[in-house]
Amino acid sequence: MSNSLSVAQPRKRAPLWLWPLVWGALLLLSVVAMSAAEPLFRWIEPDARQVIYDRADFYVLLGRHLLVVGIAALVTVVVGVSAGIAVTRERGSDFLPLVGQLASLGQTFPPVAVLALAVPVLGFGTLPIIVALMLYGMLPIVRNTLAGLQAVDIDIKTAAHAMGMTPTQTLRYVELPLAAPVILAGIRTSVTINIATAALGATVGASNLGDPIISGIVNGNMAYVVQGALTIALLALTVDSLFELLQRQLRSRLSAP
Repeated sequence: MSNSLSVAQPRKRAPLWLWPLVWGALLLLSVVAMSAAEPLFRWIEPDARQVIYDRADFYVLLGRHLLVVGIAALVTVVVGVSAGIAVTRERGSDFLPLVGQLASLGQTFPPVAVLALAVPVLGFGTLPIIVALMLYGMLPIVRNTLAGLQAVDIDIKTAAHAMGMTPTQTLRYVELPLAAPVILAGIRTSVTINIATAALGATVGASNLGDPIISGIVNGNMAYVVQGALTIALLALTVDSLFELLQRQLRSRLSAP
């Protein structure tokens, strides 16, 4: 009788780049070959005269969508991270509760309400939705910046000071690198949420991937709605998987000896 024990082989993990590649390929396919799925959309809306949204090319709508989300994300990251850094310094610590409350207040307003208030002041177009996305995406970035910086061990900062580092050098070379994974997680959440929220811009004249959805709702054409929602979902999955890849690489770099 054999007493040998079988050793389970470790299961191979998929490469980190696999899911971003898969979602990105599906996104590309959806924007350049949507018309190829006309039989499927005809099944969804058999009585509709037209089932493929053609008022604008999907790759054009995708570019406009990315532009709006990108501008809002850039401004939000700069403002949110800067505010988080400022209030975790000794001089700005008195404003810590105020910054947290203001960031939370921005997300308590529904984006539709922000648009309704912004349009009379800013007019129709892209600017109102950018403002709405900035307010709505601020909280995760500010919250995670505060959490990441406050989680840095005081002994590590003391050691950096003992080595002769200035407060600015300690922030740049010690605190921010250690807090980076947490801050990046907040940026990931903010951007992913705003990819979906940006579709509301179509209601105020900001042409993007929300156009097919709004047009489908107005005209009672569910095929249009599915096309817009599917493309936005694939975009969100692509961007989210890219952030996950970046987070894993950042963690592995920080944990490397």
